[in-house]
Order: sequence, then structure tokens, then C-alpha cells
Amino acid sequence: MMNSKRLLVWLPSPLGDAVMATPALRMFRSLFQDAKITCFGPAFTQQILSPSPFCDNWLVLEKSIFGNFRTIRAGGFDTCVLLKNSFSSAFVTRCCGITRRVGYARDGRSFLLTDKISPLRMENGQYQPTPMIDYYLNIAKYLGGAVTTKKPELYTTPEDIETVSNKFENLKAQTGPLVILVPGGAFGPSKLWPIERYAKLADRLAETYKAKVILSVAPVQEEIEIAKSICKLTTSNPINLGHTSLNGGQLKALYSLANLVITNDTGPRHIAIALDRPVVSLFGPNNSQWTQTGHDKEVQIFGKAPCVPCDKPECKQNQHLCMESISVNEVFEAAADFLKI
Repeated sequence: MMNSKRLLVWLPSPLGDAVMATPALRMFRSLFQDAKITCFGPAFTQQILSPSPFCDNWLVLEKSIFGNFRTIRAGGFDTCVLLKNSFSSAFVTRCCGITRRVGYARDGRSFLLTDKISPLRMENGQYQPTPMIDYYLNIAKYLGGAVTTKKPELYTTPEDIETVSNKFENLKAQTGPLVILVPGGAFGPSKLWPIERYAKLADRLAETYKAKVILSVAPVQEEIEIAKSICKLTTSNPINLGHTSLNGGQLKALYSLANLVITNDTGPRHIAIALDRPVVSLFGPNNSQWTQTGHDKEVQIFGKAPCVPCDKPECKQNQHLCMESISVNEVFEAAADFLKI
């Protein structure tokens, strides 16, 4: 058991990374049993990770470094675990006078940390591709924790389940499976499977399995337009979440009801995995080693191209070869393996 009374855990900003950090949060809870643990991250991340048995309080990340300084300073923390890889996170916690500051020695911030953990590197000096679950767990192991499970965890509330059920009353009468398609992605357009293929897939799932298909997109204009374009190309009338306001808890509740989630490599993939849903994940430009979870209900489909993995948010080729190499039939067959059961 670690000696700390007030622990701050600065979460990574990407939603998927924050969900992959939940096994580490579970270990911090066991290590700091007598401490008040506060998680610090974006507001939407709080909605997705809450409720959680792993922390006692939340502070919401602000855009201003001075705002974050004031927020953290008022907490009176004696220990900070930095899951976020940034110079500014280490700088702010050092300026706040937090006695113990634990994190990876990278991004020029080593001199700001009291406990420096060396990230794995390859011979060429680049970071060794490592599943982010292990990356964060390594910090917990440094602090003395023992890994018992690497499974990500999220929890829903009965209130959110009821709200979602009332918002989508036609789901109550649905006899076929509920399938969520995630055609967007915050990383950039290079991760996106073509719109017309999502449309064909939606229609095939509806025709073959009488599936009710939901298009899950973020409330940003680019993704709203993606969902709108898919709907125009379909005949099966999928539900477009671009037209429905859901907070993080309600979105999580909706995912918990899904029989299958088919997704680009993006944050909602990890929501589905943490809720133990069957998942078909489509990979193109990114190195999948970073986001492996060991989920036994996931089928991964990889785009094939000589430039994979490029890890670039926008494709620099004349043709988006990696994602275009994934056919509708390939994804449909992967989905069928789950829906036939």
C-alpha cells in the first residue's frame, strides 16, 4: 500500500487511451487504498469513465494552462501520476508543488519528475510499439502493483439505460440484432473506411439479419456529414446519432445494448471492448500494436498496402489503398460469425 493521502491521476486526452488506462486505474486503487484519488481529464472522458470504483473525485481539464494550474493547486495533492505524455502536464504539476510526480521520462520533461520511467525504444531511437494497456500498467508496476487482469472496465447506470431505451423506443420492438457502425474517427481521414461501403454493409445487415443499424458519430460537423452521406446511400433507414443528443453516459449505455459494434480504429472501439461487446475493428494506416487489448470477442481486419503502417492522419498516396483494400464482403462475413450465434 502506497503512502499518499491525496493522489491526482492525469489521464491521457484521447478517449480510447483513457479507456485503455482503466486497468492501471484499478491497480492504483489497490496501491493507494487509503488515499483520495482524483482523476483529471476532459469532460467527455469523465462521462465515459464514470461511475468508477477506481477514483473518488474528478477534475475537468481546461484549455488554459493557467486554468489547470488553479484547478490542481486547489486540490492540495501530494502525489501525481502522469498518464498523459506531455511537457505541460509535468510543468503544471511541478509548479503546483506536488511532492511526488510519477511519469514517463519523455517530451523533454524528465527534470520535472521525481519518479522517471524510461519508455521502451527501438534501436533507431523511436518508441517501441507497445499496447497502451501495458504502457500504463508499467507505471503501476513501477509503483509496486501486481497485474491480475488487463481487462478494460466501464460501467453503466440504470438511469442511462432507461433514458436510452426511452429515446429509441423502436428498439424495444426490434426482433433482430442491434448493430452499431462507427464510420468516423478523431485521428483523421486516413483511418476511415469508405462511406459507400458502410452504406452497403448497413443494408446487407438489415436485409440478412433484420438488424437495426445505428450510425454512431461524434457531434462534430465532419462526422455528422459522414453519417448523413451514409444515410442517403442506404435503403434500410439506419438510426443516425448525428441527429440525437447523447451524453457520454447515455452513449455508453447504448453501446452496452449492442449485439455487435463495427468500427474504425477509434475511441468507441474501446468503449465497446470495455463493455465486453462483440467487435469488428477495421485497421488501415495505424500500427495496431499500440491498441491491442486481448479482447476475445474482437475480429480485426487489416488493410493491405505497401505503405502500412504510416501512422499519418491523412493519406499521402494517390489512392487510399489500405482502407480501400477492405471489402464489404470481408466485413460482412466477420459480422456474420457473431450474428449467426
